[in-house]
Amino acid sequence: MSEDIPFDKTFDLAPGQVEDVLPGVRRLLCDNPGPFTFKGTVSYIIGRGRVAVVDPGPDDPGHVAALLAAVRGETVTHIFVTHTHRDHSPAVADVKRATGAQVLAEGRHRAARPLHIGEAKRLEASGDLDFSPDRTLADGEVVSGEGWTIEAIATPGHTANHMAFALREANALFSGDHVMGWSTSVVAPPDGAMSDYMASLDKLARREEAVYLPGHGGTICDAPRFVQAYIRHRRGREASILHRLAKGAADIPTLVRAIYIGIDARLVGAAALSVLAHLEDLVARGLVATDGEPSLSGSYRLAE
Repeated sequence: MSEDIPFDKTFDLAPGQVEDVLPGVRRLLCDNPGPFTFKGTVSYIIGRGRVAVVDPGPDDPGHVAALLAAVRGETVTHIFVTHTHRDHSPAVADVKRATGAQVLAEGRHRAARPLHIGEAKRLEASGDLDFSPDRTLADGEVVSGEGWTIEAIATPGHTANHMAFALREANALFSGDHVMGWSTSVVAPPDGAMSDYMASLDKLARREEAVYLPGHGGTICDAPRFVQAYIRHRRGREASILHRLAKGAADIPTLVRAIYIGIDARLVGAAALSVLAHLEDLVARGLVATDGEPSLSGSYRLAE
């Protein structure tokens, strides 16, 4: 079903290489490729002279060294963090220690909803629980620096604390993992929630930024059209779940096999969590029923 989104999987930036991506914006790639990170995490530098950094990346000394080398002779005044997964925020501590910059984010890592039995380990495995911003940002809050203006946009869904950052001078948006040009975003309970994710997509669809700079992969041009494709894809995934349940009750492994044809074996677990996220939303909306709280081990049926 991902063919309904105009993905671009060409991204040739070498790890550690600094590249001008837009006027006043540089980027460099961390060497942490994988099935969820694509070629690696992309960190951004905004401005010249007195600069801001977006998403310093994972706990990777080589990437931290490359990032600090890229801003040698400049002053880092702000560090913006889109969210607190371990591939985006752990390097904050080292960059802050080296620069004294103020760290800004929506807040600490947390679950999108109350945890069920056995879910704490999954939350801890993916989240940077040590992260704590110097300044928490509210939706719509504006932060200005030398030659740049950032608007904070709360975009929960991928994580509860996910935030995008609009760079007004460039009509561009740092979209983190909420919208990416190479793949759909993983929404995995209890970290994320599909109802929040869809509401955040609808929120971005009403905005006018033409270019998105994501946390993985290349620049997204014609971003409003791309967001609409993301929305259609998710609605299509929801329709596929309801179509399969119309044939009878099913568990999540059955739904994954029916919906994700030819999926990379490394992504089956993430697909199961994404289906769970859809099912949580469908149960909350009264379209699907299950016994007890929605869970990976539950059986699901259309609501009567």
